[in-house]
Amino acid sequence: MKTTVSILFAAAFTLSSVPAHAVVLDLSTMTCKQFVDGGDDTIKMVLTWMDGWYKGDSDEAIIDTDVFVENAKKFGTYCGKNPTMSIVNAAESVLGK
Repeated sequence: MKTTVSILFAAAFTLSSVPAHAVVLDLSTMTCKQFVDGGDDTIKMVLTWMDGWYKGDSDEAIIDTDVFVENAKKFGTYCGKNPTMSIVNAAESVLGK
């Protein structure tokens, strides 16, 4: 289990594989289907954004890999069941405070 968590964590934060050309992701209009179908780079960027967004300004700059992976699983499952929902609304439903 620790190996799986380590691999998922490393994959989520390895943004060095992002293409050299600029890509604009409008997260306010992206659907869950677009997220799921977006490929590894898009998934990594969105998950990283969500982790930071829902920690807010007052939380410490700590990454708990267990929490990160658990939230990613919850979000992925929710998006899989709600492909037409925006990722912003899905994130609020799954991770909202």
